[in-house]
Amino acid sequence: MLQIGIVIYDDAEVLDFAGPFEVFSTAARLCDSAPWQVSLISENREVMARGGFPVKSHFTLADHPSVDVLLVSGGVHCAGMENPALLKAIRKAGDAASWVTSVCTGAFLLAEAGLLTDQRVTTHWEDSADLRQRFPALDVQENVRWVEDGNRLTSAGISAGIDMSLHLVEKLHSRKLAEDTARQMDYAWQE
Repeated sequence: MLQIGIVIYDDAEVLDFAGPFEVFSTAARLCDSAPWQVSLISENREVMARGGFPVKSHFTLADHPSVDVLLVSGGVHCAGMENPALLKAIRKAGDAASWVTSVCTGAFLLAEAGLLTDQRVTTHWEDSADLRQRFPALDVQENVRWVEDGNRLTSAGISAGIDMSLHLVEKLHSRKLAEDTARQMDYAWQE
């Protein structure tokens, strides 16, 4: 069974991780045999997400299983950019993963961890210029929902993470499962 790990931290944007979590968990429910397990991973078990939303992660950076898909949530990422333990754990998980993905400003953390170097990427429209300035070797795309470059998949802001995750369901399993998942979620998938 594939392991999908979603990295969160204090002030992570709620829909950045909850949207993809819902996509992957709904898709697994729709299968006769779940193709993957999805979990939240954070430095400390308890996280205060953006807006004061308390979250209890399944695993910590120190005890999570090896992941096949790494997804790094966006949000207020500035403290994360200065957190060596977080960046080291992201790097280690990403080095072993088949897919390395991010939602919104999670791209900054992937780049700071050395997992995005010169790929085509995207992030929230409000942060595109900052991403381009801080990591000039990246080819930052604008006005797109997500960008796939090899096994790197980055999405624009917040709700775009749902669209990217549906795309990943298609890549990992099938188009039909992605469409059925969007329908089950009553979500208009923007491809």
